[in-house]
Amino acid sequence: MPKRTRLLIVTADVLGPQMAGPAIRALAMARAASAVAEVRLVSMVRYEPFAHDGVDASFADEKALRAHADWSDVVVIQGHVLTSFPWLADGERRIVADIYDPMHLEVLEQGKDNSDSDRLWLSLFTTEVLNDQMRKSDFMLCASEKQRDFWLGQLAALSRINPATYDQDDTLRSLLDVVPFGIEDQPPVQRSHGIKGAVPGIAPDDKVILWGGGIYNWFDPITLITAVHRLSARHPDLRLFFLGVKHPNPNVPEMSVANRARELAIELGMLDRTVFFNEGWVPYDQRADFLLDADLGVSTHFEHLETAFSFRTRILDYIWASLPIVASDGDSFASIIRDNELGRVVPTEDIDALADALAEVLYDDDVSARMRANVAAYAQRMTWSQVLKPFVDYCAQPWRAPDLLDRVGTAQDVAIRELEKQVAGLKASTSWRVTRPLRWLAELRQPKEQRQELRESR
Repeated sequence: MPKRTRLLIVTADVLGPQMAGPAIRALAMARAASAVAEVRLVSMVRYEPFAHDGVDASFADEKALRAHADWSDVVVIQGHVLTSFPWLADGERRIVADIYDPMHLEVLEQGKDNSDSDRLWLSLFTTEVLNDQMRKSDFMLCASEKQRDFWLGQLAALSRINPATYDQDDTLRSLLDVVPFGIEDQPPVQRSHGIKGAVPGIAPDDKVILWGGGIYNWFDPITLITAVHRLSARHPDLRLFFLGVKHPNPNVPEMSVANRARELAIELGMLDRTVFFNEGWVPYDQRADFLLDADLGVSTHFEHLETAFSFRTRILDYIWASLPIVASDGDSFASIIRDNELGRVVPTEDIDALADALAEVLYDDDVSARMRANVAAYAQRMTWSQVLKPFVDYCAQPWRAPDLLDRVGTAQDVAIRELEKQVAGLKASTSWRVTRPLRWLAELRQPKEQRQELRESR
């Protein structure tokens, strides 16, 4: 019997009853891969006991992580994990980078309240965090085909698209494939009411719009609250419920837009009357109680770079619960919603269009019923068992990226070494203007201090 792959999945998010997207995704990957591999799932932040279908899950400090890594054949990383523990890429173990979240685009919005110097540092640092794992990974996962095109450009700039990777697979799917965020294979079951009749001010027969996750700076709750305010004058039974404000990961701060949203609700006289904020975070295994109390799921954002390459994971929960969706245009889900009539897509920051779409979906019973049926049908295409197939196939028979086989450096390193060999000969026969760029490339191989000395000597 062939040996089963020993798979270690490392998340820098909280594993427990209250989880956000990265940890939920890591858990789903662990469950799916268990069919073909021995799996360990660890959090570098915090672990609290919860129901996880027998997956070996735990907290690991650096000492424990080293033991897990020594056991493993394949390590799956997210976020800043490899930057914090660079030795994970040492040795013969294969590295899988889960880059479904383009963090370096997020921080352009997230850091707007910082000083110019701090904002620049955060942007450059986050980009290098991603570059480092993309240089060292044998296989990478992203969330959509549009996102994959974006990441392919970054891989090309890092010289990971080279003769070795191309000759192995000229589609490059063996280097970077699409694994969207998914939904559970079993439909949600409501055990008790989470919103209707459970939250003071929300009656059992009210119409509930659900904002199904955190309030981050790249989202636009302001336009939504304003549209709901206008609509509530005609529909006094309308309610807007924000599912989560305080992130379960203590390293994720409350963002300024969340404060502005709360201040607007107070200013308009809507707080705890029409607009409600759940100040905590709904436990993972209780989210169905809230989703199934909603009549519509909403996602509003701004038109900018982060939007273009995002994959809004909260919308997957709406699909799981067969909720019609009203969303801003411009992200990966806009065309899915529009093409499959899962709801309505409206221009960004258009209060009137948003109010009209909310009214149609909430108060036209025929439209709502048709959209619910469409969402339920589309959900079958987004189950974890479907979307995780490329990842599970890799876990069953993991491969080493051909340009990283000897672990002596990236293809870019190899190219620079070859240039170094050529520079000496070119100096004698070519003008200094031609050799200067080659000299600079050769200097990239030197430690930072020596590079500075070389430049000063010129």
